[in-house]
Amino acid sequence: MTTTSAGQRSRTRRITFLVALAVFAQESTWNFYESQAPPLLREHISSAAVVGLLMGMDNLLGIFIQPWIGNRSDRTRTSWGRRMPYLVVGMPIAAALFVIIPHASASLPLLIATMFMYALVANTFKPIAEALVPDFIAPERRSRANAAVKIASSLTAIVAAAVSIFLVDNHLSIAFAIPAAIMLLSIGVLGATVRDSHSPAYQAAVAEDLRIQHAEHKEPRVRDTFFEILRDTDRSRLLLLVAILLFGSAWAASRSLMTPYGTEALGMSRGAAGGLTLPSGIAFIVVAYPAAVLAERHGRLRVMAIGMSVFAAAMVLGTIVRTPAGTTVALCVAATGATCFLVNAVVVLWNLAPSARVFGTYAGMYTVGWAGGGFLGPALVGAMVDVTGWPLMLLDITIVTALSITVVVRISALQRRTAPTVAK
Repeated sequence: MTTTSAGQRSRTRRITFLVALAVFAQESTWNFYESQAPPLLREHISSAAVVGLLMGMDNLLGIFIQPWIGNRSDRTRTSWGRRMPYLVVGMPIAAALFVIIPHASASLPLLIATMFMYALVANTFKPIAEALVPDFIAPERRSRANAAVKIASSLTAIVAAAVSIFLVDNHLSIAFAIPAAIMLLSIGVLGATVRDSHSPAYQAAVAEDLRIQHAEHKEPRVRDTFFEILRDTDRSRLLLLVAILLFGSAWAASRSLMTPYGTEALGMSRGAAGGLTLPSGIAFIVVAYPAAVLAERHGRLRVMAIGMSVFAAAMVLGTIVRTPAGTTVALCVAATGATCFLVNAVVVLWNLAPSARVFGTYAGMYTVGWAGGGFLGPALVGAMVDVTGWPLMLLDITIVTALSITVVVRISALQRRTAPTVAK
């Protein structure tokens, strides 16, 4: 029994590392994109709202692409699995397009077209890597596994900030090439080591396919899954998607608009402003695993609500102490709070899924909520900035955060009535 348990723990740690590597591969370009694409746009566009709208373009695409591709991967059956074929094809193409972005910046139409193509390709595999977590990891351990995934994602934010500080001001093309190279190296390792056809969820899905192959049963489509959530008398899943949308809006605004905030409100250079998020990335790494453990012990929804409140308080702090140092401290505190949501929200959604056959679809729906927030947040907060000015941007973000906290508190009340231990 002890040997078997030790072997299971070893396999869990191995696959957690490899799934984290998959997310690291894709986020290596996304984080740098969010940091340095806005200044490229601002060379042509003065309105913060328009810049925010264009920065949300990738998230708008994700709203349509990600649930479809997640559902498509759920129904894929190959000897390599149902997720890996999409990753090994999409990531190299996205890396190549990413390298082109700074070379297209002289022309606004060409820049927007290149950004659109990168976002289109990158969105086709964005939810798939995270879907590997419920494929391989048991429900009770998913928060810890997802914490490792989020740590990997945060490491890419540190890489993006470091590249911004040391290379952007003088070597922009090289700066864009580095995250693309990281993506290629990471997917090379992942493609050589992972076969998700061996995952418990894939095996369960195949077994379920065999049970229903002679029955009159259609494969679940994205709209079928969504309508099932809408019709459910328990509103927990629907409200959770709303909370993801709202907090995603606040988080995306705090990341996508931080570089212009640094230049406009704090008087920093573009490269220095791009590095504002570096210490907060370290804070995220430190807090991610404890946030998962606390959530497993005290309830995921409760920890999420507390963390979101900390995030809101940090935005107020940054508004009061409006200096580069004060903003850096505020972002670190905000990251510790946001970690509680980012580590646990998707786990709650996975654990509410009715079948292993729809893990990819649920991952896609999570990313739709998050992408929807990524699209609305920068544009909404950017419009508020156009009215209130850059110095009050962090306070604008606080307002959006408060709405998301209200929704999570409501979900907690619903869950206390039904008490589904795994979901909570």
